[in-house]
Amino acid sequence: RVVSPNDASSSSSSSSSSESNDADAALPYCEAGVAVASSSSSSSGLDINGLPTADAKAQIIEWLEAKGIGKRQVNYKLRDWLFARQRYWGEPFPLIYPEGGDGSAVAIPEDQLPLMLPETDQFKPSGTPESPLAVIDSWVNTTDPATGAPARRETSTMPQWAGSCWYYLRFIDPGNSAALVDKAKEQYWMPVDLYVGGAEHAVLHLLYARFWHKVLYDLGVVSTKEPFGRLVSQGMILGEVEYSYLVGADGKVALDDDPHATVVKVSEAEVDKKGDGYVLRSDPSVRVTARAHKMSKSRGNVINPDDVVQEFGGDSLRLYEMFMGPLRDTKVWSTRGVEGVHRFLARVYRAFEAGVADVPASREQLRLLHATIKKVSTETEELRFNTGIAAMMEFINGVYKWDNRPRAALEPFVLLLAPYAPHIAEELWSRLGHSCSLAYEPWPTADESLLVVDTINLPVQVQGWLQLCCSGEGGVDQDGCCCW
Repeated sequence: RVVSPNDASSSSSSSSSSESNDADAALPYCEAGVAVASSSSSSSGLDINGLPTADAKAQIIEWLEAKGIGKRQVNYKLRDWLFARQRYWGEPFPLIYPEGGDGSAVAIPEDQLPLMLPETDQFKPSGTPESPLAVIDSWVNTTDPATGAPARRETSTMPQWAGSCWYYLRFIDPGNSAALVDKAKEQYWMPVDLYVGGAEHAVLHLLYARFWHKVLYDLGVVSTKEPFGRLVSQGMILGEVEYSYLVGADGKVALDDDPHATVVKVSEAEVDKKGDGYVLRSDPSVRVTARAHKMSKSRGNVINPDDVVQEFGGDSLRLYEMFMGPLRDTKVWSTRGVEGVHRFLARVYRAFEAGVADVPASREQLRLLHATIKKVSTETEELRFNTGIAAMMEFINGVYKWDNRPRAALEPFVLLLAPYAPHIAEELWSRLGHSCSLAYEPWPTADESLLVVDTINLPVQVQGWLQLCCSGEGGVDQDGCCCW
């Protein structure tokens, strides 16, 4: 051993663990501790015996530097970033290779930027390791601006990160031909408030964009060290649940550990729920495995959004994806869930279909509206879209219990629905008599005074059984309730 445990840690170990410690004595000790048998020859002058691990490391580094045979350095582990693609699509590298030179690349002058891709309808591979740009002679063959000698352009293209890594800055000032972004506009708008991306973005666009932004910060182009103020990673949507069981070579149901078993898939209609699992409806003794997998072409479980839109409409797809569960959670796709959301939107449409009345809304109707406004506003701001949609469903359930449909109680609801189901919201807004888009309308604000409940129902239980319900004015204390 060259490191042993600290005295404090060894003395604090209980007697019950002594046998375990004895068994481990033959194994190398790999944790932090105290250096032992770690003295070099007297001529070298390095002796770290008795030093804690951290102090021993520091002394070794000082000794190496003093001898001139090493130096302290912080190393960072980063994966390679392959930045060149052999395809047409992508940003072309502004580099040329002069003929007769040593093969080194030469950057084109700044006044020739940006270098644009040539217009072509030939996107097929060139037949060589080079990109399709290699066969477009009119673009590839050029001249060296410095010498006028013939030159050849670089035919690889960037993987479109060169644009996507800083597009948020160009959005701020897209018409600026003199600079990447105006400093005053950049200081006003940056940093970006919210970045929403999947887990794979953490080591792709998010990481690269931060690299890009930090370089621009060092160059003085931007005023913030970080480009994004807040990160939210949405969960993955898995394919629909797949049901299956195993069959052995003899045709009988096999166990999970049978290496020769084959998987037999069954539909949801062929299984029944039993306890925490599923069984085959035709033979309840057969347990069925239910599992959702990541969508992939190889599994054949990819959901085509075009098909969903064709059958249920874009609003149904959009609303269902937000209603599936918390944004950050992994969720399982269910076409029946889309059908449920589609029915909700149909109920919303029917609630307005007969028209609205220009009559005063009752306090109870306004209370339900403003409770919905408060709930949807809060949940939308906090990205809890599923619970915001649930609040709108409760509102529509309440609307169907009303004797009339006052405009003042229904019109603001359309504005709440708009971010979730924009197409049907725009149509309802038009049916309400508005000639302009609702996109320019202010977001509804909840009136707190209307959220106060005038009457409350107080259940009375005796030995755990409900005996009666008392009604009375809201806002009273316990003694006041006893007087009802």
